[in-house]
Amino acid sequence: MKKKPNFAMAAALTLALSAVWAGGQDAAKPMTLEECLIRAMEKNLGLQVQVRNPELADLAVSKAGEKFLPTLAFSYGRETDRSASSSWIAGADQVQTKSNSYSATLTQALPTGGILQANLSNGMSDTNTRFQTINPYYSSVLTFAFSQPFLRNFGPAVSRRDILIAHNNQDIAEQNYKRALLDTLYSVEEAYWNLAFSIGNLKVMRQSLRLAENLLDKNRKELAIGMMAPIEVTTAESEVAMRKADILQAEVLVKNREDSLRTLLNLGGKGEADVPPLTPADVPTVEKREMTMDAALGLAAANRPELENARLDLKNKDLDLVYARNQLLPNFSLDARYWSPGVSGTQILYQDGNPLTGIIIGTIPGGSSQATKDALKFKYKNWAVGLTLSIPLNTVFSRAQANSAAVILEQSKISAENTEQQIFLEVRSAVRDVENNAKRVEAYEAARVLAEKKLEAEEKKVKAGLSTNYTLLQVQRDLATAQSLELQSRIDYVLSLARLDRATGTSLERRNIKWMGSPDKRP
Repeated sequence: MKKKPNFAMAAALTLALSAVWAGGQDAAKPMTLEECLIRAMEKNLGLQVQVRNPELADLAVSKAGEKFLPTLAFSYGRETDRSASSSWIAGADQVQTKSNSYSATLTQALPTGGILQANLSNGMSDTNTRFQTINPYYSSVLTFAFSQPFLRNFGPAVSRRDILIAHNNQDIAEQNYKRALLDTLYSVEEAYWNLAFSIGNLKVMRQSLRLAENLLDKNRKELAIGMMAPIEVTTAESEVAMRKADILQAEVLVKNREDSLRTLLNLGGKGEADVPPLTPADVPTVEKREMTMDAALGLAAANRPELENARLDLKNKDLDLVYARNQLLPNFSLDARYWSPGVSGTQILYQDGNPLTGIIIGTIPGGSSQATKDALKFKYKNWAVGLTLSIPLNTVFSRAQANSAAVILEQSKISAENTEQQIFLEVRSAVRDVENNAKRVEAYEAARVLAEKKLEAEEKKVKAGLSTNYTLLQVQRDLATAQSLELQSRIDYVLSLARLDRATGTSLERRNIKWMGSPDKRP
């Protein structure tokens, strides 16, 4: 049996660590992306389901290989037959015959499509009828039989078809597990960074609320001494209320995304204690990665499990077509037998050596072993050879099966081409996203710097009486928006790299996760 693939983390993931993102969050040990990925590989329920499929496929390979294991069969029978005598020759009013039989058969299927068989059968018969020369009578026959087709069902391609398909299906199951791994790793990373953005964005909103509250306090104090119009206080109060409402919505989004990540990590499920809030420990660092379109397409062609599955599926469909066409051929086969009988028993001696006298003058005892010995020593050698040719006149169904297999094979080829096109489209899009998101990070970073300078200038203008509180509140909102957009652009860039890794099928290598599920050499 092929050893179950070991999908294990071979080395630590090299990811940057940082301080807790969200100030004021409940105290909990922050989780790095590395820790989340390892946890998902060990505990994710979807992966736990998928990992059983290679094991089931491995068992299917073993079951298919059992076709060429020898089969040993035993049989035993005992019979008593009683009937009324219909002839004076029987010498009894009731004829009774007792018989026993037992045999052992060893059958071996051959890769050429033939069958080799060895059989040893023994029997005993004891009757009360007259004129028997041996009673009880023991018989034994050792037989070797060989049958070999030369057209239909001939050759390893047909006889080993189930085994080859089972091996291919095993590789398909392993590739499906690899695909599930790639998808799960990306889902965890996406959920992790989305949660990080939600927490970071909530922090930005709280900072913006504090600015609005500080302005409101200032306005109230100035109103109390008659230096501020009431409408300015009302405007600030309205802005504070709106920002509080935005924070409530952002807090709900944090909880929802935290639940999504927790589900992927199988945290807080049945049998686990209360789990503290999840807090990302990593920040999205912008590490430039240069990759040409041709290089990305080459990686995808070599690593995407869907493409390997398409190739394996074509092999299976080709095997089906070969088998279907073989079934159209006539049945032309060779049958050969070589057998050695043996006979023994109690010999009955009649007067003058004539059984018809009915006068028994003595017996010569004999047991069953002598019959078996004679058979094993090939005392009586016999053989037979025959050829059989069978030409079915009605092959409509078989031709339909062959034509169907040809159509399915062509369909699989088109499907494989379509899969390749879709993957290459995904790769091209992923490469462009990486390039575009890297530029977006630079643009939004510059926008955030300008928004900070604008707020600083606006605050000075308000103090000098050259601007209004309404304008200041609007500039505060612009800064919060710029900070959120910059954070989102960094998250988008990190996720675009993850999507590129998934599109090229290199997520495992990027994280130093060694894939141990490569196909074996076929026997």
